Amino acid sequence: MANQIHSTAIVDEGAQIGQGTRIWHWTHVCAGAGIGQNCSLGQNVFVGNRVVIGNNVKIQNNVSVYDDVTLEDDVFCGPSMVFTNVYNPRSAISRKHEYRPTHVKRGATLGANCTIVCGTTIGEYAFIGAGAVVNKDVKPYALMVGVPARQIGWMSEYGEQIPLSIEGTGTYHCPHTGSQYTLSDGQLRRTGAAHGS
Repeated sequence: MANQIHSTAIVDEGAQIGQGTRIWHWTHVCAGAGIGQNCSLGQNVFVGNRVVIGNNVKIQNNVSVYDDVTLEDDVFCGPSMVFTNVYNPRSAISRKHEYRPTHVKRGATLGANCTIVCGTTIGEYAFIGAGAVVNKDVKPYALMVGVPARQIGWMSEYGEQIPLSIEGTGTYHCPHTGSQYTLSDGQLRRTGAAHGS
């Protein structure tokens, strides 16, 4: 499947764009960026040089993905959410050598208008609520809300809240996929799936 790049988009020579990726109005992809297959970059998206984006990533309108941000496969970036790459910026002081890397792992959702402070890792299938400000690492499957973000629950890979407490133990079977999740030692893990799912 061929790429679809809108006539108003700017894709600098050297950028690596996977097959089937769609790039919409007024988007700018810098020369050093690597973008996987079947991605969607909405209107007014910016992608820096030292950025790695996996397959099937959806970046909604008005998102800037700055240098040293990595998005694994199946990440969702909601409209106008924010990445940073300098922890303590000052206009008069150059801190380009102080960029802190941000890593968003497979399947995570970053809700509209949330902010991901640089130097953090967002675990697999974590779910960051709209408007939250993440300033520390997030566990896999964690549901995070607020300023600063705090964990209030767990989310399934299907994208629904799992009825288990944050701590403690327990198991949950997803009615949509048949997947089983197990909570122990403060970590949620997918421990099995129904046959054929």
